[in-house]
Amino acid sequence: MWLSDVSIKRPVIAIVLSLLLVLFGIVSFLKLPVREMPDINTLSVTINTHYKGASASIIENQITSIIEKHLSNISGIDEITSSTRRGFSRILIKFRSDSNTNIIINDIRDRLASVRPLLPDKANDPILIKDEGLAEASLYINLSSSIMDRFLLTDYVNRVLIDRFNLISGVSSVHVFGGLQKVMYVKLIPDLMAARGVRTVDVINSLKNENIEHSAGQISNDAITMSVRVARSYNHVKDFNYLIVKYAHNNIPIYLKDVADVYIGNKNENSSFKSDGAVNVSMAIITQSDANPLEVSYLIKDELKKIQKFLPDGTRLDIDYDATLFIKRSIDEVYTTLFITIALVIFVLYIFIGQLGVTFIPALTVPISLISSFIVANYFGFSINLFTLMALILSIGLVVDDAIVVLENIFHHLEQGKSALVAAYRGVKEVSFAVIATTLILVMVFLPISFMDGIVGLFFKEFSVFLAMSVIFSSFVALTLTPVLSSKLLKPGVYSEINTLTSFIMHKFSKLEFYYRNLLKYILKRKWIGPFSIISCICASFLLSIKLPSELLPVEDRGVILAFVRGSDSSSYHRISSSMNLIEDRLMPMLDQDFLKSFSIQSPAFSGLHGDQTGFIIMILKDWDKRILTVHQALDKVRQAFIDIPDVKISSFIPSFSSGLTKPIQFILSGSDYVELQELANILKYQAEISPFMEGVDIDYSEKTPELVITVDKKSVSALGINVSDIFHVLEVMLNGISETTFIERGEEYDVYLRGDDSSFNNVMDLSKIYIPTASGKLVVLNTIANIEEMTSSNRLSHYNRKKSITLTANISNGHTLGQALNFLEKKAIQIIPSDISINYSGESKEYKENRSNILIIFILSLFVAYLVLAAQFESFINPLVIIFTVPIGGFGGLLGLFLTNQGLNIYSQIGMIMLIGMVTKNGILIVEFANQLRDSGLSFEKAILNASERRLRPILMTSFTTIIASMPLILSTGPGHESRISVGTVIFFGMGVSTIITLFIIPAMYNLISASTKSPGYIAMQLNEELKNDN
Repeated sequence: MWLSDVSIKRPVIAIVLSLLLVLFGIVSFLKLPVREMPDINTLSVTINTHYKGASASIIENQITSIIEKHLSNISGIDEITSSTRRGFSRILIKFRSDSNTNIIINDIRDRLASVRPLLPDKANDPILIKDEGLAEASLYINLSSSIMDRFLLTDYVNRVLIDRFNLISGVSSVHVFGGLQKVMYVKLIPDLMAARGVRTVDVINSLKNENIEHSAGQISNDAITMSVRVARSYNHVKDFNYLIVKYAHNNIPIYLKDVADVYIGNKNENSSFKSDGAVNVSMAIITQSDANPLEVSYLIKDELKKIQKFLPDGTRLDIDYDATLFIKRSIDEVYTTLFITIALVIFVLYIFIGQLGVTFIPALTVPISLISSFIVANYFGFSINLFTLMALILSIGLVVDDAIVVLENIFHHLEQGKSALVAAYRGVKEVSFAVIATTLILVMVFLPISFMDGIVGLFFKEFSVFLAMSVIFSSFVALTLTPVLSSKLLKPGVYSEINTLTSFIMHKFSKLEFYYRNLLKYILKRKWIGPFSIISCICASFLLSIKLPSELLPVEDRGVILAFVRGSDSSSYHRISSSMNLIEDRLMPMLDQDFLKSFSIQSPAFSGLHGDQTGFIIMILKDWDKRILTVHQALDKVRQAFIDIPDVKISSFIPSFSSGLTKPIQFILSGSDYVELQELANILKYQAEISPFMEGVDIDYSEKTPELVITVDKKSVSALGINVSDIFHVLEVMLNGISETTFIERGEEYDVYLRGDDSSFNNVMDLSKIYIPTASGKLVVLNTIANIEEMTSSNRLSHYNRKKSITLTANISNGHTLGQALNFLEKKAIQIIPSDISINYSGESKEYKENRSNILIIFILSLFVAYLVLAAQFESFINPLVIIFTVPIGGFGGLLGLFLTNQGLNIYSQIGMIMLIGMVTKNGILIVEFANQLRDSGLSFEKAILNASERRLRPILMTSFTTIIASMPLILSTGPGHESRISVGTVIFFGMGVSTIITLFIIPAMYNLISASTKSPGYIAMQLNEELKNDN
């Protein structure tokens, strides 16, 4: 081959090329960002619409459904889901991974502009939010004080801290939890208003007309120009107290203080945040999707040190939760595994080769190949993450294979008495075809992984490219630098200088070759053994794949346990707070135990995004090295502590990267009628609760939320000249509150908030205290012009792709998998649902279902591509079949390993299975390619098989053993993220081990069975040359 020929003839070129690859690789490595997972593009947007005071059913019909209808036919949209609550509509739009998100977002903006006139006038404009990646907090920073209360802490956060953290590079947003919004609170007193004949509209108009600040123009002369403005005259409580809202009949002014209590306070005390029992205000830091989370974490911690010096007395900032700790520790663990693997592989090479200097030749392939792959990673904008580092670990056993094959063949020529230079030249030339063939096979097997759809495909794109490029660079080094170094460092009689251990191994190898040849002769005479073994492996693989549990990702110990708390639909904030206090009491004693480091509690969860009757708990476990309990054991203790807490339902779970803060099981029923859907959902919920596969089962629909429905007496209001809109406006101010105008304090602008005295409205009878103005200016009580009826309804209405839907959510029980849970739900649903009800999935459940179909397609595609590449290389459609027959054997070994170690099928083990296609076919290529060479040299068919198999036994065992050894640190890994490494390591270890032993006999047997009539790749060319000679 010209590449190796040039390298041997001009060795400096080969050395310089390798040095340049290392140099540019190091520079590229230093430029790569570090994160937990590969960067994924923003694939979703959220549309939020507020309609204050409106019920969920009104918003569903007048806002949500209308917007969904106008957006449904936009191309590139994967799914549209919506959640409608009282006063709020939220529509989530997810795009297909191959869509142009910028074009779609612009199209959505245009549609929203056209749909706005169709929405209620009182509704706010729909707000389009482009979601930043997974949009989950990477850090929670708590502000606490022994002097300042929560009201002052919130004000300090909003005035000082938020802007400082928002300005840090890589920070997307900062969300405040447990804060109290500062307002000028105008607490209207209905009785005083009625006694003085003051209407709510009088107060509102007075604020709008008096509390203003406007530019009035400008004056100018020949020298200067000055602007003129009317100054705001209401900035203090005293100013607002003496705001005239109306004049009495005797022209005596009625001031705001006469009908309301005015004070600076918090808008509503309806949220709280505690850390280890102490009241705090917490800031959740959301990292940009394309930012380096570790770098952002360092910048935030550095900023914290600067801020601490200038905090008010008795105040401190602490990091309560840091998700980047898991990222850093996981990556550190992978680096450790990487270096251990390199050391083990080099040690194995030394054992086989026996000389430290000679071991240096193939060992050099490892760092050069791995470092060179960073050049391509930098070019494509990849990052250093758990997937790419795992690709590097798995590639270690592969990148030395080509160098071993080349070196071993050079050794063979040295043993025959050739000089080092000639041995290097002839040795690399004989195996160059095999090296290129195996490289192409590996690359063609790995690259189809990048075509997987969904978020799984996006993750494994970097994984597959890293693997492919490291193998390509290893092939380049094996064909250039390896023969060059061999020609310089090796010399005849090299085996006389090997160590005792290697000498012993070489002696055993000679005996092994003898026994192997004799056993192979026995098998070749019994042609049924090959097909029988392959069919047996296929059948066994099928049975194992059915028996093995399946999941999307293995459950990882991320050093944290989460819990979602839900009260009854009618629970007030104070009722939920009491339950959260009880939960806090149960957790406090656990801080003295050996697993819980700290915990934080917030209610409602995520600022009320999932409803006001909710709470959320983050429990930080002690460092992995400092606790005895596993995360599952810690979870059991937490659940035991929560088991008898009344009035709330607590769902504790272990988070994963794919599901984040949501439950992994999300099973959606869609139809046209909520009543029918609820009936079916309740049946499924009951079945799920009594099954062993799930816990924390819940559905997102319940018609148990109490609601007061006011029906206006048309005749009465018509006679009194009252408009229904006037009634609504009074109710909105008194019961819900509105913000009208603002005031300024210390340079910050705050709302002026009007609301009735909420302590005056506790039941239906209290609504009689609300007065409605008539056309004559008199006031009448509400219950004289309307009927008030108590009813129940749902506080949340959901849609999936425009259809009404109810979602069943659950956590996976310990010892079971996502696949088992979803299969159970599917079987039960099929038994009860009618044909007009559809089943869908969301979140991790959807990714799991899509991955199952995708992985099968990718496996078949990889297998077919490998076959075609082999066919092109061997100029035969039969010889590649011999090699492909090794795949079922490797697959059987991988599945057997998962079964014996009590693991399941997940994306890591599935990727390992795909990798086995390339790994196990390498052995077949070495035997078949050399058998063809021997047949071309004139050996008989059977003797060529025996000689080729015996001759390739040593390199096959060496390369397979290095791959197996390279997988052992993955299997034995511990610490954060070890679950995923164990999964893929198990498949490689058992798959390569089983396939190496069996294929050493099956490959020759199948070649003997079907390849007798095949020719070598150069046969047609030789035939043409002969015929051309005869023609001349």
